[in-house]
Amino acid sequence: MTAYNIIQTLLPEGLVLTNEPMSRHTSFKIGGPAEVYATPENAQQASKVWLTCLNAGLPITILGDGCNVLVSDDGIKGVVLATTRMNTIEIDNTTITAGSGVKMSRLADTACKAGLKGLEFASGIPGTVGGGIYMNAGAYGHDIKDVCQSVEALLPDGTIKTYTEMGFTYRTSRFQKEKAIITKATFNLTPASQDEIKAKMTDLNTRRKNSQPLNFPSAGSTFKRPQVKDKYASKLIDEAGLKGYTIGGAQVSEKHAGFVINTGNATAKDVLAVMADVQEKVHKTTGIWLEPEVQMLGFK
Repeated sequence: MTAYNIIQTLLPEGLVLTNEPMSRHTSFKIGGPAEVYATPENAQQASKVWLTCLNAGLPITILGDGCNVLVSDDGIKGVVLATTRMNTIEIDNTTITAGSGVKMSRLADTACKAGLKGLEFASGIPGTVGGGIYMNAGAYGHDIKDVCQSVEALLPDGTIKTYTEMGFTYRTSRFQKEKAIITKATFNLTPASQDEIKAKMTDLNTRRKNSQPLNFPSAGSTFKRPQVKDKYASKLIDEAGLKGYTIGGAQVSEKHAGFVINTGNATAKDVLAVMADVQEKVHKTTGIWLEPEVQMLGFK
């Protein structure tokens, strides 16, 4: 049996696709085909897919909404397990528990409607809860670590483990090294008026719209903030004269130098070439080596 046939038997009809273009599932709108693309609806289905892949020796890649990744032009071998259908939300007093596939924007909106503050920064962050936990996503001085109380994750033996120590640091969590699939997370929030929360969300989203190239496909911030006081990737790139720097369809945004954008027909090869040149030029002029924030998938 092929990998597709094997995984197809595990999930309901319509939840497994073959040779699925990843350009349809990434915010960059870039990427070759996934050999198998599976979208389980819950942890039990995800466990079946993962354990089957482990036992059959099939490569497996875990993906959220594809908002912080660059997928190879050659695509991804084996199985891509996307968590986007694992998207339930539960509210209990001042806590919200969300499935790993819940969009960050929906999580923030839900908190607002419940009169709970603390997730306003997340209202404009693309991607899902799982990806946000994995990367300790953040914006405007706030990170997931500030409100995340616990995380449930699926282990290779099929059991679910609850973590209360997530190892959060800047754009990092323990799950980048842990062999586990995030299935849900619980957030501890604070009661507040909806008007106060809405005002904060509106302010942050207006700032984001005015400063970021949201009208072009991208993976968000391309590089991490350097761990050097008062140094920011976008400023270093701008000072190196690289705003608008273009290779093929990939360009350093003229609006915000921290973003590499897809101007319409970029390939992963174009994006990698722009990133490499930016790293080399910034290093040559400042001695600082920029570390990618974008996750690379499918590359050899």
